[in-house]
Amino acid sequence: MKKNIILIAVAAIGIALAVAFITQGSAKSLSVNEVSSDPAAFTGIITVTGIMGGVSQQDPTIFGIMDKKELQCTTPNCKKVFIPVKFQGKLPVLGDEVNVTGRFVRVGDDFLFAAEKMKMVRNHKIGG
Repeated sequence: MKKNIILIAVAAIGIALAVAFITQGSAKSLSVNEVSSDPAAFTGIITVTGIMGGVSQQDPTIFGIMDKKELQCTTPNCKKVFIPVKFQGKLPVLGDEVNVTGRFVRVGDDFLFAAEKMKMVRNHKIGG
């Protein structure tokens, strides 16, 4: 009986480790709408998916991403929310859907997403 309990415990630990190993690195990507209302609530490294909608005129290493759902809005009263992303590297082009991995940092009274990694998913052909 004691031997069976030990075998079951070892099997359970093995299954838990296998699940943890398989799911490692497959964390859910968050949308712009999920994080834009309260960026301070997101601490540590996260991944955000969004559509590149423009580049800062003051700092060419900063671009804005909007939520993918906002591409579907065709009325003139659409309020597109952008998250500013700072990335040292090749920037995406207008309409690129990207996964950016990094963290929110406070800049004055606002937040900026400091991306450490960026992966281009596809282009949505916006803006002409």
